[in-house]
Amino acid sequence: MLMRSDPFRDLDRFTHQVSATAARPAVMPMDAWRDGEQFVVEFDLPGIDEQSLDIDIERNVVTVRAKRPDVDPSREMLATERVRGVFSRQLVLGDNLDTDHIDARYDAGVLRLRIPVAEKAKPRKIPIKRDDRQHAAISA
Repeated sequence: MLMRSDPFRDLDRFTHQVSATAARPAVMPMDAWRDGEQFVVEFDLPGIDEQSLDIDIERNVVTVRAKRPDVDPSREMLATERVRGVFSRQLVLGDNLDTDHIDARYDAGVLRLRIPVAEKAKPRKIPIKRDDRQHAAISA
């Protein structure tokens, strides 16, 4: 069952974003869905320079990191509501995904990962073989 609202998770996410540091990075919102033979994951990263994006995979764990630069100290800020600093998110992928062929693209503030389903996880037909030995033994 998919839980649409979890107030404790939302509170934890808000607290984590407000108190993010380099040692404790902020989370990034994401959507994930299956589209035919692949899974698609999108991360919202508005205002992030593409050069600050970093994607690593170790075993079946994908780690996405990004950094939004600090506010220029010479500016007299009237409001500072956008979270700054390091953003990080880890996804644990199942064995049914092909982590060797992940496609990552960043456009208009959205990082999109396309992760294909592994060949071994795709539905397939199993041929049924005839046991000729047993048939030959009966006819002899």
